[in-house]
Amino acid sequence: MRILIVHNLLWAHYKSTVFQALQQLVDQQQKTEVRVLQIARNERSRAGLEAFTDASAPTYAYEHELLFDRFVEEVGLYERVKALLQRSRAYRPDVIHLTGYYDPAQLTLLLWAKANGIRVVMQNESTASDHQRGGWKEQFKRWVFRQCDGFFCFGSQSADYLLQLGVPPAKILLRKNAVDNNALRSVYEKTLPNRESIRQAMQLRAKNFIFVGRLIQAKNLPVLLDAFSQALQRTVNPSVWGLILLGDGTEHEPLVEQISALTLLNEVTILPGRPWFRVPEVLALSDVLVLPSRSEPWGLVVNEAMACGLPVIVSDRCGCVKDLVHHEENGFVFDPDQPAQLTQYLLRFMDGTVNVRQMRQFAKESIAPYAPEVVAKEMLDGFRKIMN
Repeated sequence: MRILIVHNLLWAHYKSTVFQALQQLVDQQQKTEVRVLQIARNERSRAGLEAFTDASAPTYAYEHELLFDRFVEEVGLYERVKALLQRSRAYRPDVIHLTGYYDPAQLTLLLWAKANGIRVVMQNESTASDHQRGGWKEQFKRWVFRQCDGFFCFGSQSADYLLQLGVPPAKILLRKNAVDNNALRSVYEKTLPNRESIRQAMQLRAKNFIFVGRLIQAKNLPVLLDAFSQALQRTVNPSVWGLILLGDGTEHEPLVEQISALTLLNEVTILPGRPWFRVPEVLALSDVLVLPSRSEPWGLVVNEAMACGLPVIVSDRCGCVKDLVHHEENGFVFDPDQPAQLTQYLLRFMDGTVNVRQMRQFAKESIAPYAPEVVAKEMLDGFRKIMN
């Protein structure tokens, strides 16, 4: 079996760790091989998060080719179509794994595969709630999905969306997403012994909530700041807790203005974004992750935080919620349209009415089935299933 995987970005480290695990599995098999075509190096909006030139960054080994060593926005449709068709014809795959239905170049490859009897697995990140749904676009997706033999989904909510569009349950081959748990945990544990001195040097509070991600409207950060302000006014420990916002984005200045208006300059710290493998250095200074997004296909930062043993407070609009967040066991789930819920759960941690040690342990246990090795095994099983 010859497997060809088409992926958009070399930058996407969370995929690289899965591809490496898949390569290791394939290397142990007879008459099975895999190749990854990565269309571009990165996208402009994430250029500052690249780790390619950092010697301390983890590296991943798998059979791959970078088609265009530039930003994906700079690669034209004709270039993508030509390169994908040339490589596919030369490789002669039995099955092709496509990144998504939104790229005309990959849709062209889908049609080529169907005309040549090649099986197709489509990746789906979308959920029913991450955008307004309806109209001709949904009908077009139904048609595209009917051409596919199987689907790898980013969790249960992603799979549920496909089921709503008429995809047979038997075609859902995977409902998981993974990050490099071991690499993240290693950095986290190396930082822990020095975290008190680092907190003091950075003038952080003794305990901290943390948000990690782009500072954009979809992340719903004004609601988080308001909820944190309300919780500070009600807690018995107002001088203990702070909030860290780790990231860059278009909402940076409005957030700074809101922090000033709420008189939270001593309690809220905004830190610039950093490559993924350095995020645990800041998670080690924190105690609880908060992801308040109104739209989030999955939310990989939840994987990252739980791999480091942090409890989480996550919006029910995040695709990972059904799979990763067990309410009142490893964290809390809230409705982003009900800010009082978020305030309540912040207070639970601030007032010490939750068993944080137990939540931390359950977070580590919950994330274990979402290791790269597990996801890679389910991918390989999925490829075999549709070939049989």
